[in-house]
Order: sequence, then C-alpha cells, then structure tokens
Amino acid sequence: MKNIIILGGGIGGVVSANLLRKKLPLEYKIILIEKNPVHYFAPSFMWLMTGDRKPSNISTKLEKLLNPGIELIIAEVNYIDVTNKNIHTSNGNYNYDYLIIALGADLAPELINGYNQDFHTFYSFEGSIKLYVALQNFNGGTIAVVVCSLPYKCPGAPIEGTLLIADFLRKKGLSDKIKINYFTPESQPMPVAGPELGSSVIKLLESNDIAFKPLHKLERIDSVNREIFFENKNSEKYDLLVVIPPHRSPKVVRDSGLTNEAGWIPVNPQTLETKYETVFAIGDITSIPIPGRWKSDVPMMLPKAGVFAHNQAEIVAERIVDKINNIESKHIFKGAGYCVIEAGNKKAAFAYGNFYGEPHPDVIMKNVEKKWHLGKVIFEKWWLSSGIMKSIIEVILKFGIKLFRLPIKV
Repeated sequence: MKNIIILGGGIGGVVSANLLRKKLPLEYKIILIEKNPVHYFAPSFMWLMTGDRKPSNISTKLEKLLNPGIELIIAEVNYIDVTNKNIHTSNGNYNYDYLIIALGADLAPELINGYNQDFHTFYSFEGSIKLYVALQNFNGGTIAVVVCSLPYKCPGAPIEGTLLIADFLRKKGLSDKIKINYFTPESQPMPVAGPELGSSVIKLLESNDIAFKPLHKLERIDSVNREIFFENKNSEKYDLLVVIPPHRSPKVVRDSGLTNEAGWIPVNPQTLETKYETVFAIGDITSIPIPGRWKSDVPMMLPKAGVFAHNQAEIVAERIVDKINNIESKHIFKGAGYCVIEAGNKKAAFAYGNFYGEPHPDVIMKNVEKKWHLGKVIFEKWWLSSGIMKSIIEVILKFGIKLFRLPIKV
C-alpha cells in the first residue's frame, strides 16, 4: 500500500484527489487534509458582493465534492517533514509516499500600513458579504479600488470586481453621484497577457466611467481622514475603500524548506515537481517563471489562478499514477489558461491563451457578451454539483466548448 497525501481542499486539491481515486485501485490510500469542512467557490465571491448569490448558493460541504474512497482529514497542517515523509497535523501525523501541496495563497490585510477593519474586499467569503451591505448603504462619493501589492491570485478578478461594483451602483441610479478609481502598482491590467489585451481592458474600464490609475504603489492608508498615500504619487481621497489585500504563502509552507526567498514553492514548469521527486506543488502556492519580458528586465511569472490549479492537478495526478505503474510519463503542463471577466448586466469578456508561448505569452480577449457570463454560471453549477446532475452539466459544458471552438476542457 502507498499513501498519497494532498494538502488543501481547494480546486487543485479536489481535482487531484478525485482523479487519483479514479485511476488507482483501492489499496492505494488517497488522503486529503483540509482545515475547513466547508468549501467556498471563490470565483463567485463577487456575485455574493452584488447580491446575485446567497452564501448557501456558493458553498457546500467539502466531502460532497470528493469521490468515494478518499479519506478526508479535517485538520490544520502544522509541519511538513519532507525528510521523513511525514505530515504533522492538529489531528495526528500521516506518512506519505507521494505528496501534493495545494495550500494556496493566504490573504494578509494586516500587512497594509494603516490596516483598519473598515476596509472592504471581495477577495474573501466574509469580505464579500460585508461589502454587499456597504454597497447597499452607499449613496454617493468616491470609491477607491486598490491592488495593494504583487502577486495576487486571479489576475482578472480586481478588474471584474470593479466593473461589478460600477454596475451595482449604476442600477441603484447613482451613476452621476459616484467616482470610481482603480489603483494598481502594475503598468497595465493583466500585464502578463501583453499590451494589446491590457489596452482592451483599459477601454472596458473607461467605458464604465472607471479611472485606471497604473504605477500606484501603496504606501499607507489614513482611514481617519479617508486618504490613500502612494510612493512618489499624490495622495487620493475616498469615501469607500475596497482593497485587494497582500498575498503570502501559509506559514507551514514557508517553514517547510521548499520555498524561495519570496515564500513560494519553485517547481518544474512542466511536471510541477519540487526539489523532491515525490513532492509536487500546484496552484497559487507555486512560483513558475514564464517566457518573455514585455519590454521589461523583470521575468514574468505564471499568474495565480484556479484554471492553472485545475490543469496542474490533472497533470500531477496522471504523473503519480504513471510513477506507480513504472511508466515513463508523457503528461506535462503546457501553460494553457483562460479567464472570464464579468462586466455587469449579465455580460462578460473572455480571455484565453498559451502562457508558455514563445517569445512571450499568446493571450487574446473576446468581446463582452452574455454567452461568456452564461458559461461561468454553468461552470459554477457544475463545480458545486454532484452525482448525476454533475454529469448532465458536464455534457452541457463540453457542448458549449465545442460549439464556440474554445481550446479549453473540463
């Protein structure tokens, strides 16, 4: 018997556990360790922010997402002992033969200089609920959406959330009573996708009366006077502040000896192996350089996004199965990814491409249409469903992907 342990019950953890269970006989033990028994579908947090979803609509018990035969351990991971192949948790210790680390990125708003509980965010379940109440009570003024630091997960989410805030307030009849500023330390939206896509996103923001403010690196926030200070820039006033908080890796990962100086886990870009051949890392916790510079000497990194965690989970599961069967694996992660950007009024844009493309990522964006929004809704229903309903929705998804000739899969 061999033990395969997956740390983290997010998208990557669930996908890898289910595929391993499907591919391996029952004498191989699949153990998933996650501290939260409830799974929240993060891509829908912004619909929670706008009142289009209730908390119960986008959450489910984690065990319902897992195939039979997977052992779910609800526990905090306290220590990853790669030398002795052992995981120390609040619910006991577990030995592994293969390990998949899918612990994601933690939000760290406390790292903001001037952090205050009055700040809002749509990057968490609780934050989205709180922001919905704030938007309901908002009757006019200046809204500041601030990307606090890099990196952050889901490169399109800050844009998406800002557009949905504008749409929500427009439907309240406040178009003439609000001003929305979007601040980011980046030179353009989604810079890894290149200048052409960035220009398209800026036009999308401007068409919704949102001011795009690039190269604004946050210095501190004065919540008493409702003022934001940026390095080498003028300060800005606000009436409602929405932040994309700093991100960092979980402490247990930083203490594991697997990370680089920034706290993320370097992996082989194609196999997702760490420096230990039986230890893999997938999703937001990884650090993966990609080709290209886009007129900059700073190397680009693969964005932290659920679509990559999903694809990487499949590759790692297949490679572990091949290792167990003594087969030379041909399964490699090729850097394909996509992103749905909600634009309000039940419409969305759709960006997709090859992030491993040479000499730089090859990413394009489709126009804002209702079909992309519908696609995201269907995917949400598929992810949170189980049994026969999941199979039915999967058929619908595959039909839509084939109909629109998209280079993606479910």
